[in-house]
Amino acid sequence: QVQLVESGGGLVQPGGSLRLSCVAFGIIFSINPMAWYRQAPGKQRELVASITGRGAINYADSVKGRFTISRDNAKSTVWLQMDSLRPEDTAVYYCHAQNYLLYWAQGTQVTVSS
Repeated sequence: QVQLVESGGGLVQPGGSLRLSCVAFGIIFSINPMAWYRQAPGKQRELVASITGRGAINYADSVKGRFTISRDNAKSTVWLQMDSLRPEDTAVYYCHAQNYLLYWAQGTQVTVSS
């Protein structure tokens, strides 16, 4: 049974950095495209970044140049390095295995505020 465990969120000042981690269980991780989504209160969940099993990457325009997605198939882990954070980055961030469309874990809260 698929399980994704996100961690690394917290409160950070504008301009600061956070590194989110997601560990996957119960899937063949290396063949699963992975992604980070985020959802702010009252807004639709949006795709932030994605990475294929072989490392092909896409970013939302809003985070390009500031965020970096990476993965280690041997560790079944995907990360999101978040630099130059802005208040509008405040959201719950979710890891997603794109071959498991209906599965969403609880996410990790990122709050960017002074």
